[in-house]
Amino acid sequence: MAVLQTTRLTLSPCCPGDRADFIDLELDPEVMRFLNGGHPVDHEQVDPNATFLMPRGTEPYVWTARHTINGAFVGWFCLWPESETVAELGYRLRRLDWGQGLAAEGASALVDWGFRNGGYDRIAATTMAVNHASRRVMEKVGLIYARTVSVDWPEPIAGSEHGEVWYELVRSDWKGG
Repeated sequence: MAVLQTTRLTLSPCCPGDRADFIDLELDPEVMRFLNGGHPVDHEQVDPNATFLMPRGTEPYVWTARHTINGAFVGWFCLWPESETVAELGYRLRRLDWGQGLAAEGASALVDWGFRNGGYDRIAATTMAVNHASRRVMEKVGLIYARTVSVDWPEPIAGSEHGEVWYELVRSDWKGG
């Protein structure tokens, strides 16, 4: 994995030194709203059945995002291989950094890296149908709505009854190629 540079972000492969920032991110109820209903994650008792990624700094395919200008933690991005040719894009940012286009900036860098260097033919991303901000990020980076699926959540959260949306982009439709 390479260090990726955007206009405002430096995305580096995560390392154990990022663990505290990752844990702090999961303590914000608004950050966790569409993942588990807004419950802070107890980092001492990580749920092995959790349906979402909780990086701790040792995971492959996870990049830590920091402001290039001052090194402040912004969040993380991942491009998780589902197969040799398909990867799933994910991201989580501090609430302080929402609404500034940083999610789209970092996600775009990973999509480009995935097609140019990762060898992927398709990049997909999912979110709850009611998570309009995340859906906008997916659309901004060129992913196209593919389908909505019903999910049988172990503990349903507000909005889960509307399902989960899948977005994807195939290499032949990628604007960078």
